[in-house]
Amino acid sequence: MLTLIQLQAYLKDNESDFELIAHETPIQSTQDAAKYFDIEKAAPTLVLQTEQGLAALIASSGRGRIDLKDLAQQLGYSKLKMADRTKVQEMTGYQTGAIPFIGHQLPCIVDKRLLDFDYIYGGSGDELTTLKIAPSDVVRLNNVITFID
Repeated sequence: MLTLIQLQAYLKDNESDFELIAHETPIQSTQDAAKYFDIEKAAPTLVLQTEQGLAALIASSGRGRIDLKDLAQQLGYSKLKMADRTKVQEMTGYQTGAIPFIGHQLPCIVDKRLLDFDYIYGGSGDELTTLKIAPSDVVRLNNVITFID
């Protein structure tokens, strides 16, 4: 688990194109998010349970609701489900809902739609800070196992 200071240092050391955006209250809705960034570029990091363990799904908010049964079939898993909150915190150090783009150490599934944006917005690991980052850096700094269309 990276603290916000460690995340910032890691991103600088890796010459990432990023910005940390502070806000006074946690973002809990699209209305909250719209105060700080273009919500079409929002990309939540969801943690999924697979038969091989946990995996992070970094998805475009424009995708809407994700059909896990369909996604499992597309990716060749027998079953996918949202990971148990306790297990997520145990494995990553982060609370569900505060999973960062970078630093969770999970294999990643990335939504190809995100690659069309100059920047995407999502978790930093701190509920009062949003990470704005080039999607190419998210791909480069994670263990990406596959992409989804």
